[in-house]
Amino acid sequence: MTATTSSAVGASPLFLSAEDRAQVDAVEQLARGGPDNLARLVAGLDTPSWAVRRAVVAALARLGTQAVPPLCEVLRSRRDSEARLAAAVEALVASTGAVEESLEVLADNPIAAIVCDAAQVLGRRRSRRSVPLLARLTVHPDDNVAVAAIEALGRIGGGAAVDALLAALGSGNFFRIFPAIDVLGRCGDPTVVPALLGLLADPFYSLEAARALGRTGQDAAVPALVGLLRRGNDSLVRVVAVALVDIHEAQVQRFGGARAVQAALRSGGDLSVLGRRLAQAISNADSAERASLARLLGWVGGQDAAMGLLRLLDAPDPTVARAAAAALAELGSDADDQILQALRDGDSARRRVLLPLVGRRVASVPEVLVCLEDRDASVRAMAADTLSRIGDPSAVGALFERLVDDDPRVVQAATGAIQSLGSDSTEALALQAARSPDARLRRAALRIISYFGYPRGLEVLLSAMRDSDERLRDAAIYGLPFIEDPRAVDALLTAATHESERTRAAAMRALGQTQKEARITSLLLGGLNDRDPWVRYYACQSLGKLNEEAAADAIVALADDDAGQVRVAVVDALAHMHTESAMTALRRAAASADADVRRAALLGLGVARRQDALPVLLEAASSEDAATRLVALSAVAEYEAPETLPALLRAASDRDDSVRSAAVGFLATRPGIPSTQALVSLLGDLTVRERVVSALALPMEGRLPGLLAALDVADEVTAPLLVAALARMRRADARAGLLQALETASPAGRRAAVPAVGALGTVEARDALERASLRDDDEEVRRACLVALGR
Repeated sequence: MTATTSSAVGASPLFLSAEDRAQVDAVEQLARGGPDNLARLVAGLDTPSWAVRRAVVAALARLGTQAVPPLCEVLRSRRDSEARLAAAVEALVASTGAVEESLEVLADNPIAAIVCDAAQVLGRRRSRRSVPLLARLTVHPDDNVAVAAIEALGRIGGGAAVDALLAALGSGNFFRIFPAIDVLGRCGDPTVVPALLGLLADPFYSLEAARALGRTGQDAAVPALVGLLRRGNDSLVRVVAVALVDIHEAQVQRFGGARAVQAALRSGGDLSVLGRRLAQAISNADSAERASLARLLGWVGGQDAAMGLLRLLDAPDPTVARAAAAALAELGSDADDQILQALRDGDSARRRVLLPLVGRRVASVPEVLVCLEDRDASVRAMAADTLSRIGDPSAVGALFERLVDDDPRVVQAATGAIQSLGSDSTEALALQAARSPDARLRRAALRIISYFGYPRGLEVLLSAMRDSDERLRDAAIYGLPFIEDPRAVDALLTAATHESERTRAAAMRALGQTQKEARITSLLLGGLNDRDPWVRYYACQSLGKLNEEAAADAIVALADDDAGQVRVAVVDALAHMHTESAMTALRRAAASADADVRRAALLGLGVARRQDALPVLLEAASSEDAATRLVALSAVAEYEAPETLPALLRAASDRDDSVRSAAVGFLATRPGIPSTQALVSLLGDLTVRERVVSALALPMEGRLPGLLAALDVADEVTAPLLVAALARMRRADARAGLLQALETASPAGRRAAVPAVGALGTVEARDALERASLRDDDEEVRRACLVALGR
């Protein structure tokens, strides 16, 4: 059985019954017999089991040209089974042989259904040689045949196919015009825009034409569509809104921060009238239309737009509510008054949506303070975060009151906000709170004192060290390393011998934040032998943080500790040291049966960047465990070695998405043409394509020449992606590269470059398009240039 059949059938063997598995094995046996078993394989198209038919289809497709005549005969004379016909079509589509001539013969059959099947196969095979035939079929007497031919031409694309589809628009037959409009919209060819624009004036086709113009993603359609917003009925306004957002998204995808739609909306006419018109269309809109209307309202701006968006915040579909919130955020100061009023009067649900939209104006503080008292804890926490963002220290007093909130999320948010805001009053308020009889308030105050390292807070911390509440002692211990006073270190050393295991562990951890000195090292070494595993863990970790290389042998002795967390701490500590014994222990730990230890060791070896560790890391990058592969890959990426690039390239095709994503990310930040070539080679992988385009758009050293070299040989799939990467860079040298792409050797590369050059909007870009419209060898390039020039 060949790889093709294996991938088709063997991908999910657990889902096959024993009977199906036996039949699939029989199909594989027949396939190995070659053409002699052709008749039996064709008979297998009748098999009831879909899994078995799939194996038959793969085998017939692999037989190539020899299987074409009997498969065409199935389409011609054995039409009593839909399953058999579907399988025959699939086999012809996937065939490795020459099928076009036989299918073109079928296209003259008097039975319309046979002609439809032939057209479908030719379209799915993207057979350019069959374009003239399919163009002829668009005027076939049977509407079903004409529609099949139109859809096939849409799949094939290219100038000749587009010409045939444009001709179908003039057929006068709406059964053909509607599918032609749809297909033209999806083909992405800029030359179709004028014809679709011509249909906007026809009320019978205007809705479909507007949808299709949106799908083209061409900004040449924007002015006409914006005009419809001002004079169309509600139904048309809703459809046009979706189309304009589609164009905007396509332009951003191709060229980065495109703003053609926003500019057109704001040019000419009264914006307040447009805002009211858009808001009016919301009433009967579906979710997708409402989300698009929200985007447009955000771009139009003004009070009417803000009011319309506020109504959308209550939409039951969260997608619409999020779109409205994002649009309100884009309105900025235009929406401030409405947002603040809604904060005062709104319920908890409304406040959850609005708080992230509050700007940095100090005038917003009173309304946000009201939210700090909301009955919903999530709103109170968001209000604290918002006060932190506004940055007005006057809110500190109110935030201190929330340190005794019943919800820990609110306490955490209030603490973070206080730490962010600071203020002259914070120290006094914290010291006062640290003496409160309420243990919750005392703990929070100790964390604030620790964060700021207030010298006047030392007495409070020392007092808490004597408290019977372990959590208070923990909070105090955390802050002591940040206060420059010998008494602070003395208190930590005392706590490191406390009877409470929790307190000893906290002290061991805190000692890692101090300065290295003999008495601290001695106490930490003693902690390695503590009966409590967490004390041993933090003692080991702190010795590593202090880079106490003299302790390496004592740390290595814990490599087989019964507690897993201690074994991990050993590896983490050794990673900070550079002794041979430490490196030997790390290499040994990299082969540990304990996954956590193994990954920690790989990270440690990566930090060391020793050349003799690279083979260990490369081996781990092929581990069966995805998390281990990910950790090893991050370490390998730190090396400047010949083995690094191939390892990253292999990982970019990993079966685990997180590994693939990380590999692309590492390739994205590697300079040099080879890294760019590696990324370009991944554009055929749909699972990482968008991430690869984003990576190629990063202006690293060697990126631009690598992209231009790739464009010289690009095909119709990769060329638009390479141009998109160039356009997204938004740099002068990348813009020059786009102009250079108009002269690349690949016609596909030049065709893809035309709309990107047009989007530059410069005199130089227009001159380049003028030259290409007159001189380019490719007719489609010349036509695209004329469209980009508005002709």
